[in-house]
Amino acid sequence: MKRVGKKVFVGMSGGVDSSVAAALLKERGFNVIGVHLKCYNVDGCAEQDAEDARRAAETLKIPFYVFDMEQEYKDKVVEYMVDGYRKGITPNPDVMCNKEIKFGLFLKKALELGADYVATGHYVRLRTVQSPKSLAGQVKVKSYKLFEAKDKNKDQSYFLWTLTQKQLKHSLFPVGDYQKSEVRKIARRYELPNADKKDSQGICFLGQVTLKDFLGNYIPEKKGIVVNTSGKVIGEHKGAYFYTIGQRGGLGIGGNAKPLYIAEKDVKQNAILVAEENDPALYKKEVRLVNVNLNLMNPVSGIKNGEIKISVRARVRYRQPLFSAALIIRNSRFGLIFDKPQKFVAQGQSAVFYSSKGEMLGGGVIA
Repeated sequence: MKRVGKKVFVGMSGGVDSSVAAALLKERGFNVIGVHLKCYNVDGCAEQDAEDARRAAETLKIPFYVFDMEQEYKDKVVEYMVDGYRKGITPNPDVMCNKEIKFGLFLKKALELGADYVATGHYVRLRTVQSPKSLAGQVKVKSYKLFEAKDKNKDQSYFLWTLTQKQLKHSLFPVGDYQKSEVRKIARRYELPNADKKDSQGICFLGQVTLKDFLGNYIPEKKGIVVNTSGKVIGEHKGAYFYTIGQRGGLGIGGNAKPLYIAEKDVKQNAILVAEENDPALYKKEVRLVNVNLNLMNPVSGIKNGEIKISVRARVRYRQPLFSAALIIRNSRFGLIFDKPQKFVAQGQSAVFYSSKGEMLGGGVIA
């Protein structure tokens, strides 16, 4: 890749990872422009993040701009999340933000303004593969593959399964080949003001506001029953919408000898089923998938008849260790069968699958 003169818009969140991404790209000869995306934020912490991004850009001596995408974020991410909880599923706003905002609107605007690439501080590795020439002398075709990050504890490939070849063609992920500790060292070497800034936790736009309090602005409380696996009513909740599969606290249930976890929720009946830690009710052996993206896999998505079974490594929630599973494609429908039952599988979350070498093959939404 000829880097000199190649223009890259770096999405600078204000955190250390995206700031180091900008530093690394400048070091490699790219023409780097820092961009902070002003998105929807509840508790006001976004103002400090924008200032941290500006100061980092100033330290690196690169141009800096702010793109206002607050309304688009509300429309495409916030409404998606609220609607998901209203339906009784557990949506993933980080996946939708990457799909619609960072590698959707931001990428589109950057390309319109003359960028060759956009870059972020995601911990993931991007590799370019060139197909060999055929005997007929056909032109080599480039394809793009995503792999787990070098730092497995920080890997964010789980949130990027919706990306397409067209998007990856114009994307860069500079920190994916580094450990977090190495990223901190690089930040200190560049004397970045956010070198020791703590990583953000939870849903980014909520900040310190709890999910229940936020959803309460959109979904009214509605008392319902909490039932154990014996069918006994053991408590009362404030609305099945507000809870997630696997949740332990927040139900106000006392007097039980062992911890209880949410195994199922029924928003139509407004009832919640809870189970003890190792109860079979907390486990699933297989799931059906919708909105599947196999754009990163060798061509199998065109299969319309018959059945194909692909051995994969998978995860059904962020930071879950990869486990063995089989991806089943039957008449354009998709399912994932686990070698061993998996705990806390939530409808609406993402199931993401990989090769044994850590290459992301695709993903889908658990139905």
